[in-house]
Amino acid sequence: MGIGRIAKKIFGTPNDRKIKATRPLIEKINALEPEYQALSDEGLIAKTAEFKERIAGGERLDDVLPEAFANCREAARRALGLRPFDVQLMGGIFLHQGNISEMKTGEGKTLVATLPAYLNALTGKGVHIVTVNDYLARRDAEWMGKVYAALGLTTGVVVPQQPEDEKRAAYQADVTYATNNELGFDYLRDNMKSSLEEMYQRGHHYAIVDEVDSILIDEARTPLIISGPSQDRSELYRDVDRLIPELAEEHYSIDEKTRNVTFTDEGNEVLEEMLHARGLLPEGQSLYDPESTTVVHHVNQGLRAHKMFQKDKDYIVRDGQVVLIDEFTGRMMIGRRLSDGLHQAIEAKEGCDIQPENVTLASITFQNYFRLYEKLAGMTGTATTEAEEFAEIYGLGVVEVPTNKPIARLDEDDQVYRTAREKYEAIVEEIRKAHEKGQPVLVGTTSIEKSEALSSLLEKEGVPHNVLNARQHEKEAKIVADAGRLGAVTIATNMAGRGTDIQLGGNVEMKVLEELAADPDAHPDEVRARIEAEHAEEKRKVIEAGGLFVLATERHESRRIDNQLRGRSGRQGDPGRSQFYLSLEDDLMRIFGSDRLDKMLGRLGMQEGEAIVHPWVNKSLERAQAKVEARNFDIRKQLLKFDDVMNDQRKVVFGQRREIMEADDLSDIVEDMRHQVIEDLVNQYLPPKSYADQWDTRGLYAATIEKLGIDVPVIDWGEEEGVDQEAMRERLQKAADEHMAKKVTAFGPENMRSIEKQVLLQTIDTKWREHLLRLEHLRSVVAFRGYAQRDPLNEYKSEAFQLFESMLDSLREDVTQRLAQIRPMTEEEQNEMMRQLQEQQARLRQQAENAAPQQAARVPEPAGAGAAAARAPEGAAAGGGAAPAASAGAAAPGFVESDPSTWGNPGRNEPCPCGSGRKFKHCHGRLG
Repeated sequence: MGIGRIAKKIFGTPNDRKIKATRPLIEKINALEPEYQALSDEGLIAKTAEFKERIAGGERLDDVLPEAFANCREAARRALGLRPFDVQLMGGIFLHQGNISEMKTGEGKTLVATLPAYLNALTGKGVHIVTVNDYLARRDAEWMGKVYAALGLTTGVVVPQQPEDEKRAAYQADVTYATNNELGFDYLRDNMKSSLEEMYQRGHHYAIVDEVDSILIDEARTPLIISGPSQDRSELYRDVDRLIPELAEEHYSIDEKTRNVTFTDEGNEVLEEMLHARGLLPEGQSLYDPESTTVVHHVNQGLRAHKMFQKDKDYIVRDGQVVLIDEFTGRMMIGRRLSDGLHQAIEAKEGCDIQPENVTLASITFQNYFRLYEKLAGMTGTATTEAEEFAEIYGLGVVEVPTNKPIARLDEDDQVYRTAREKYEAIVEEIRKAHEKGQPVLVGTTSIEKSEALSSLLEKEGVPHNVLNARQHEKEAKIVADAGRLGAVTIATNMAGRGTDIQLGGNVEMKVLEELAADPDAHPDEVRARIEAEHAEEKRKVIEAGGLFVLATERHESRRIDNQLRGRSGRQGDPGRSQFYLSLEDDLMRIFGSDRLDKMLGRLGMQEGEAIVHPWVNKSLERAQAKVEARNFDIRKQLLKFDDVMNDQRKVVFGQRREIMEADDLSDIVEDMRHQVIEDLVNQYLPPKSYADQWDTRGLYAATIEKLGIDVPVIDWGEEEGVDQEAMRERLQKAADEHMAKKVTAFGPENMRSIEKQVLLQTIDTKWREHLLRLEHLRSVVAFRGYAQRDPLNEYKSEAFQLFESMLDSLREDVTQRLAQIRPMTEEEQNEMMRQLQEQQARLRQQAENAAPQQAARVPEPAGAGAAAARAPEGAAAGGGAAPAASAGAAAPGFVESDPSTWGNPGRNEPCPCGSGRKFKHCHGRLG
């Protein structure tokens, strides 16, 4: 026995120690139970008010935890008839501590979330509970809302296309249920608004993410994008699409491991000829010329659309539109589009109407959105295999919470067949046997195509079954609820239906609701009593037949997806069984070295229809899966490093934007900008350490009229004796300040402040969008620097910083110039101006609300340097603590000039952390 195993035997695993540490807390909660059971309904609400006062008075949440959990447990017992078990209290404690609670299917995660949500809502800052789809958000808010109401708290639910007032009220509630998509989009919309009153979200205090692995791992590379339409290139997509089928296999190479496709040298030559012949490339212009970039980009995307994206696996065509399929859940991703013209290339391939490409107005990834929260927690049945990623990216620990009853499921070794045909024959036979004895079967497939092929095989055998995939999305909950009934056979694409429990004998609640909907006159209690009696009998028969049998037709790249499927069986100590059926023709087996295995099986003399079953096979497959998971983690990590550059810049821009909206008087900021523009102009035309006869005073004179709106004798000043650059700067500042003071008098201070605010916000938004586009272009180019032995990430960081600085310079100039050109007007003209500004503001608000929220789907990306070239989702700020302000001459510890993430978060009037001794707003923090 190794030293590690001996130590575990004596001290227990780290997980065991965490579980043990919660025991004293659980004992305290249980000891309080009689006291809280004795309270009236009003008494439970009074306790909430008491806890709020204590927390406001300085008590920590941890001090209140035992009483708050006892109060919440009693409210759940009264409102729902559900009393959280000790293991559910344990899961709630880990969630409050900012961990991921790994709890098996059927252990009541939805109820567990109420405990930490209640405790953290006592601060009055709001709690967000995040679900994977609208159905679950509505269901959980309605269901658990009864518990919060019994405790005197309010519940809200955020869903797409919600009226403004309803959405604002939902975010103001103590506990808000929402989908990850809607939370991300609302954050982006908020940062396109022009006043604080229009914003929905009131901060990011605490979030509990349900199905946390799906949202923070599977969706991590998915950018949420709010975009506006750009020019229409439909014909170019169609022309390119006609070319692709004419290419032969030697013209391109496909790398299935990295899911990438590229043209060979021969392919490039053939392609150039074809493009010239069709007039898509002008005569004399080569594919390698800079002018050919657009055509080359379209051809590459056309090739990817044809060779890397399969209909009914990666997408379906529905009502003439290409709808993407989530590779992890098998659900349709309505409203989500592939970026960089790839979606348009697929539309051309399928002969659908081609929607115009979009320009990014705002964008964020889930990784960066969820890192905004002060405290984050999550729940899932499967997180342990990705524990390293959760810890490194989000700072989340993973704790396995024990089940309430021991797991009685039998997990059998995989059966490996030589061909897919033999495998499917064995699967159909196994399903038929289970169905005949009444055992419900849940069959997991990896694509719609495969689920429908298996469905047709079962039809030939006369086995009745349900198919759950993207096409049946609307009936999802009903099909899943019936999957545990006697003799039921359900084919599910990649475990669509997560979040709905598969109960042996069927779901009582679902049946009751169905019957009452069909017969509104029926007595609810009588209907429930009859259905419960029928259910008890059916459940007994299902248990006798062996419980739910989970049969998987393939292994997924990720062990976690396989574990999710297994975990649907054996809930709450029920009996069950799981088994994976594989063939050497499966994607995972084929890509990751089935050749040697095939030869070995051939030597062993395997017969037709015979399977190899051995624990060694399971182990080698899991090793292959672990390699794929590690590679995917590396890709996500690399992408995040690029996103973090954008994060720092977004933090500055969104922070300044909010400060502008909060401020009543922006004259200081505007003045700082004006003075900085003057300093830049003086340095440009009267270079430091130059002589007066080297000055370009004529150029400075023209620039002051254009940029500052003032006509002053700059040329004459330059000829005066003893006038230096400093004196010129001071004179220009004085003249510009007087010019603006006259405008304030003419407009009236209040109007001028309002105009300054609108001009600032509009200019920031315009500049930020232009900057996003520049960064996108930089991102697509920078990967190739790797060929010159230069690190693409470092190149991106330094160039992105330069672009950001030039954006700020340009912002200062534009704001100063626009304000300088506003002339004093009559009262009528002023009113007209204000009306136009308000209309513009309304248009921006409308754009923020209605601009196509687009979730760019996961595009298969090449690993390594190529991953950096893939379209990068821009991120949003992760909260940073304030760095201690440095005294003049001494920079704050860790301060790096070119890396804003090291600057901390000083206030505008605090000393700059660079050690210059100047205020932050006059130094590194100037918008100006």
